[in-house]
Amino acid sequence: MSNFIDTLTVAKFGGTSMGSVDAMESAAKIVNANPTIRLVVVSATSGTTNQLLHVYKAAVRGETLVVNDLLGALEHRHLEMAKNLNAHPSTLDEIFSELSNTAKEITTESPRQLDQLLSFGERMSAQLFRAALEKNHITAHTVDARTLLATNSFFGKAEPQIEATRAHCARNLLARLKEKEVLVTEGFIGADSHGATTTLGRGGSDYSAALLAEAIEATNLEIWTDVSGILTMDPRTVKEAKIIREISFAEAAELANFGAKVLHPATLLPAMRAGTIVFVKNTFSPFDPGTKIYAELADKPLFRAVAVRNNQTLITVSSLRMLNAHGFLAKIFAVLAEHELSVDLVTTSEVSVALTIDGTSLGSSGKGIRENKALFDALSTIAEVRIEENLSLIALIGNHLTQSAGIAARAFACLGDVNVRLICHGASHNNLCFLVDSEQANTAAQHLHRAFL
Repeated sequence: MSNFIDTLTVAKFGGTSMGSVDAMESAAKIVNANPTIRLVVVSATSGTTNQLLHVYKAAVRGETLVVNDLLGALEHRHLEMAKNLNAHPSTLDEIFSELSNTAKEITTESPRQLDQLLSFGERMSAQLFRAALEKNHITAHTVDARTLLATNSFFGKAEPQIEATRAHCARNLLARLKEKEVLVTEGFIGADSHGATTTLGRGGSDYSAALLAEAIEATNLEIWTDVSGILTMDPRTVKEAKIIREISFAEAAELANFGAKVLHPATLLPAMRAGTIVFVKNTFSPFDPGTKIYAELADKPLFRAVAVRNNQTLITVSSLRMLNAHGFLAKIFAVLAEHELSVDLVTTSEVSVALTIDGTSLGSSGKGIRENKALFDALSTIAEVRIEENLSLIALIGNHLTQSAGIAARAFACLGDVNVRLICHGASHNNLCFLVDSEQANTAAQHLHRAFL
């Protein structure tokens, strides 16, 4: 599609960038200043997805008054924003009506209905941002993401269908990208082959933007957030953290996967496939250079950053039947695959397997592993199962770490009294990982950052 536009940029604005009228107007000015931005992907306004999740839980419990109060607060907030953006009074009427009807239909837990409910956050945000663009004299229209992003029917954490998404974009975006207008669409949401609304899981708007950038062969993908790029550590934990101006896809993917909150872990996969250059920049300091992510860099330091990923669950499966037996691991991973759970770290002994699961693995519902009774029962038929929560994954990110002597010794020396629950080293050249109690995570990360960066 890039044959008719020399440089095509997809810009994604996160929840804080959509969080207020002032923030939206700052984002609109960024779009106005860059004529190559033709498609904008937006998150829900900050806090809205969590509020909609509360609506869902209250509806399941049958708390009608609570549902009405929560919906009333959401409506009031978004109507006030619409008023200050000079939007037509009817801009959100249809969405509010559909939202109210959807909430009334929820009586029992249903991942499908939850996805439908959560989609309204992005749908409201897209309409508001279109108004913000028009207020800044930009011709803009919205495009329903459900007509663009095709997924399977695994509600809560749907898998994108790449070729179908490409076909949808060719049919519903190609002609419109030729016009002198900016198109605004929703992140996080898509639709299955039956037209049912799906979500990509929490934080999935970055991923949506990358998938759409790939589908329309965009030159650049800009991720606009509230920090000025990818840092060597979360500055709230380590005040000495520094911005990384340039980084390779491999390093950035490791950082995203191991907890750097600037990017959704899956964001870089479509960009790597398509060769799209990714920029991470600050909506509130747009002239800061931010971080540029390339396929490869000539200068790749031994140590790049430290990442922390909280909300980790350790599952230990133990059985004497493992001893000198074959096929045991295959059975465990078959159960996890059936529940569409991905494993991060694995260690084994003669009679047990320990593996970590990210807290977001169960998708948009926000549930934990313990609440998945079917998973626990299935694993229990294989062996004894122990689940530990309130853990955090600490990752030292760099290059050629497995080929450099003494790194593990230095890391353990600086961790001091921090109790390490699990270690993973050797599977990747780019990371050395430790699983620790969450209450010790910040201390561990600070020690590693000061020792290596």
